[in-house]
Amino acid sequence: MTARDPVHVTLIGADYSVYSRICRLALRLKRVPHHFEPLDVFAPDGPGRARAAGHPFGKIPLLRHGPLTLHETLAITRYIDQAFDGPPLEPADPALRARMNQIVSIVDTGVYPIIVWGLHVPKSKGLEPDPGMIAKARTVLGALEALALGPWLCGEAQSLADAYLAACMDYVADSAVGEALPDLCPRLARWRLQAGTLPPFA
Repeated sequence: MTARDPVHVTLIGADYSVYSRICRLALRLKRVPHHFEPLDVFAPDGPGRARAAGHPFGKIPLLRHGPLTLHETLAITRYIDQAFDGPPLEPADPALRARMNQIVSIVDTGVYPIIVWGLHVPKSKGLEPDPGMIAKARTVLGALEALALGPWLCGEAQSLADAYLAACMDYVADSAVGEALPDLCPRLARWRLQAGTLPPFA
């Protein structure tokens, strides 16, 4: 595979956006020089600006690389890994790659809807958490704890699994299950501390 020229790579998104963070982390882990263009989709003109930038659903993030514009985080992160030189972000071993995809899927279907939106957002508004949502969050975190290998989520090398989960962890920590994280998920807690000391995740 011939690496494409990383010049003129622009990520359009927002600092608060989990999925913008995932793509930004993938670019950093891959060591791709890029420009970050802020776009607040919660602003009155945000969805219209996102559609004008190339997202048919008026959302973020988007990646521009020369004439190419991509939306959807799965497509963006795989493109980043496959189009540029740098450390691979997907394990070569099929079993480890499957583990990575499991973690990515759990972030999409569990961490983001249940912990970020179901627990962090209500807490940020001063609302009491839904006990049923707390129980679901504990199940989600337990599944991730069982999959975490160490020192990185899929073993010795960083992968897209680390980017996906790291992008959410500030919100997980600032949720109704955040204080229980060290006791409930000691491996995840150690992983988070380790990741927080490295520039790509800082």
